[in-house]
Amino acid sequence: MAIPREQLVSLEDTTYYHCVSRCVRKAYLCGVDSYTGQSYEHRRDWIEERLLKLVQVFSIDLCAYAVMSNHLHVVLKVDVEQAQVWSDEEVILQWQKLFKGTLLTQKFLKGEKIEAHEFETLNNTITEYRKRLIDISWFMRSLNEPIARKANKEDKCSGRFWEGRFKSQALLDEAAVLACMAYVDLNPIRANLAKTPETSDYTSIKRRIKAAMKGKQPLELLPFIGNERANMPNGLRFSVQDYLQLVDDTGRQLREDKCGAIAARTLDILSRLNIPLENWLKITSEFHDLFKGPVGTLQELTQLCEHLNKRRRHGAKMCRQMLG
Repeated sequence: MAIPREQLVSLEDTTYYHCVSRCVRKAYLCGVDSYTGQSYEHRRDWIEERLLKLVQVFSIDLCAYAVMSNHLHVVLKVDVEQAQVWSDEEVILQWQKLFKGTLLTQKFLKGEKIEAHEFETLNNTITEYRKRLIDISWFMRSLNEPIARKANKEDKCSGRFWEGRFKSQALLDEAAVLACMAYVDLNPIRANLAKTPETSDYTSIKRRIKAAMKGKQPLELLPFIGNERANMPNGLRFSVQDYLQLVDDTGRQLREDKCGAIAARTLDILSRLNIPLENWLKITSEFHDLFKGPVGTLQELTQLCEHLNKRRRHGAKMCRQMLG
């Protein structure tokens, strides 16, 4: 039986989540169908364009993504604080970048008079929109549904394009977030679709490397902001150079023709994360198979389960073995 989404998400414990959507009926999201030889590569553009649009609407940041032949990965960070400081007008404007809204919200934006008996309905609608703008289920729905409609139209068929539910995993600490991001960014290399991170098309790592070559970070992705300090901006508390080095070294270990010694800098990074090299390579190669639920240290997992009133710490053994 599927677990209700509210029992999987606890923003009190973590704002980071790994989400995976898979196609059904052997449908191809993109790539080339080995049976028919038909190419669906153009659908990668659909996904990337939609992702970049959604992060401009939702109060949800994009940490990592990879678009594969019949599934896609995203690592998201919910920005609760930003949604809370949006004015009522900003909330409606954000929502109506994707949806029409109601006659009442449209009336409000036009500056037309709102009758006294309409205020309660308007306020309830704005409250609901504010909640949806930090809801990963609404984010994934807004991503998947338009893609499904376009793909079905192109395939001249109807019915499901995606599996009924997307998979979501809570990432409970820095090590879990970075390991999951690296796993996602290295998907094309593991699948032998690319030889290096910089040639991994339709991934966040290629976008980050391209920006780094110009001394910048991509505006569409949650930035790396360095070590923790006073007045920290929103971002990943890690060095972008360290992350790129970590992914590059890890990718080399996944390739038989490039295996070699791990750089001392990378070993220092893993030491900081308190993850042995052997564990790191296994996690970034088999993340999906190793972890079926929340990911983090045993302490973080225990705290999450308490907040969600779960009696059983699902995945506790693997979290203890891999992350401590």
